[in-house]
Amino acid sequence: MATKKKLVKRELILAKVETEYGNDAAPTGAANAILVEEVGWSFAGARMVERKPVSPTLGALQGVFAGTLMEVTFNAELKGSGAAGTPPEIAPLLRACGLAETITAGTSVEYNLASEGHESITLYFYEDGSLYKLTGVRGTWTPTLTTGEVGKVAFTLTGHVSGPTDAGLPVASYSDVVPPPVINMPFRVGGYAAVISALSLEMGYTIATPTDISAENGYGEIVIVDREVTGSFDPEGTLVSAKNWVGEWQDGTTQAIETGIVGRTAGNRYSFSIPQAWYKEIAPGDRDGLRTYEIGFGAAGGDDALTLVFT
Repeated sequence: MATKKKLVKRELILAKVETEYGNDAAPTGAANAILVEEVGWSFAGARMVERKPVSPTLGALQGVFAGTLMEVTFNAELKGSGAAGTPPEIAPLLRACGLAETITAGTSVEYNLASEGHESITLYFYEDGSLYKLTGVRGTWTPTLTTGEVGKVAFTLTGHVSGPTDAGLPVASYSDVVPPPVINMPFRVGGYAAVISALSLEMGYTIATPTDISAENGYGEIVIVDREVTGSFDPEGTLVSAKNWVGEWQDGTTQAIETGIVGRTAGNRYSFSIPQAWYKEIAPGDRDGLRTYEIGFGAAGGDDALTLVFT
């Protein structure tokens, strides 16, 4: 019998919010499949203890495996559920990344930063015939909006892993909503309508993986312990009388950044807002021969520093 070859194309991510940290929520292909791209993984914090006794020879001794976590990375599309007020397909991932979810029935689903009460998920990763089960998963998310493409979110998630075990791929049921393109999107900085090519956001989370001598893998609860929201955008240059980008950087001016709505169909629209952005750095750029500025910014404030709303 020929040895099975694993195909990168035939992989699957399932995710479900846990009711109690670390308890397997048992996600299913029918209810919890998430459409993703560019899946990667690594063993995070893997311990291999070296043994270095003195001996009559120069030979080495076998190391001792002493526990590991697993990190899974992938990109997912930014899109709604198809029904206003119903969470999007990526909702469990957002909730595992330190965001609080607020649902207004029939109208919107809003995600805000949270400093406590962080939820966790169980994530099943099928690698064409093999299954890794991750519990107590938390992580970070990095959204990017680029003109003429669809919005994407890069997720980096860390959890307590069991497996791999041999397991066939379950039948997966995905959302049939098509993501809206990033076009016809207003973008305002302090009320000024800026012309940009792309916006990226970075949560700047610090993820702690404390040791726990009583835990099966030697690791305790994975915790989000710090956050520093930053981002970047690339506006076309303007006269100072229209928008003094450099002056605002020098003065430490704080102002709102708002994307406006991406998408035109109810149930498949979203927008970002940063109420108190301040420029951290500014440099010249060139887009098709036009002067632009590469602006890196920080987001001041507390849990209101950034909001994502699906409508």
